[in-house]
Amino acid sequence: MTVKAVAVQRFGDPGGLAVVDLPDPRPAAGEVVITTEAIGVGGVDALIRRGALAAYGFEAGHVLGGEVAGVVTALGTDVDESWEGARVWAPAGLGGGYAEQAVAPATVLVRLPPDVSPVDAVTVAGSGVVAHFGLRHARFATGESVLVRGAAGGIGVMAVQLAARDGTVAVTTSSPGRGARLRELGATEVLDRTGEGSPGHDVVIDVVAGEDLPSFLAKLNPNGRLVAVGAVAGPPPARLAAEMFAAFRKSLSFATFSADTVSTEDRRTVAAELLAAVGRGELDAVVHEVLPLAHATLAHRELDAGAVFGRIALVPV
Repeated sequence: MTVKAVAVQRFGDPGGLAVVDLPDPRPAAGEVVITTEAIGVGGVDALIRRGALAAYGFEAGHVLGGEVAGVVTALGTDVDESWEGARVWAPAGLGGGYAEQAVAPATVLVRLPPDVSPVDAVTVAGSGVVAHFGLRHARFATGESVLVRGAAGGIGVMAVQLAARDGTVAVTTSSPGRGARLRELGATEVLDRTGEGSPGHDVVIDVVAGEDLPSFLAKLNPNGRLVAVGAVAGPPPARLAAEMFAAFRKSLSFATFSADTVSTEDRRTVAAELLAAVGRGELDAVVHEVLPLAHATLAHRELDAGAVFGRIALVPV
């Protein structure tokens, strides 16, 4: 028996993605098989597909996909039988999710609340975990001002919603229409992509990075903290260090953040809390589009065009 999956046959543009047949996955000890009902499409998927993360050893044939939601349909040894048939969300690391079935360790599973759909789960949980711990990494405190750079993506819309609970939120985005939608999510100030006209923030959460990252240091208050939680535009330029030192008397901080540095149990706890908040109507799952798994190429073309607001989900059909 085989399952359908989407693999990178050639690194570069979205045309290098292809639907392939793979053997049915078999769970090892401590693992489960999830029959997927929704698959999250994230910025890191695009980076891997482009070849920007080649240093991690990705090879042709790599199956993309960092998170899935669905039903547990097979258990490996040493897995509690109560997981059989459970509706779950699970992170899939740096790959394996773009498939009709995915394997995950039982230790990472989060049960879905009854009123949370699989599409909503992959829209909120992974991005929300990064946003939550990114804000914590920035030592964000109640009453502070946050600027979210690249706020229209999955991580950005979650950072806006979470930060708005305790502080004021400015955002950068590409159009007035997107700005209006971000205001509905809690943003109080909308800026263009340069962030011009808005100095005086305690924290910058940056999903974009790239050549323009150093200019956002000038938008920080003394003792301000800029945390890069993504790099969709690539790494920052070498002049970043020089500009940090040029602002020496402001005692600014720059850091990167990856959820890989957070314990599995802490990630599970926060993901469960976020999904419960969606079920209670306290957080919005901002779904840009739901596409068939076989249309993953289209999803990546929309990512590359900067056309996505929130998250795209793929569904096996």
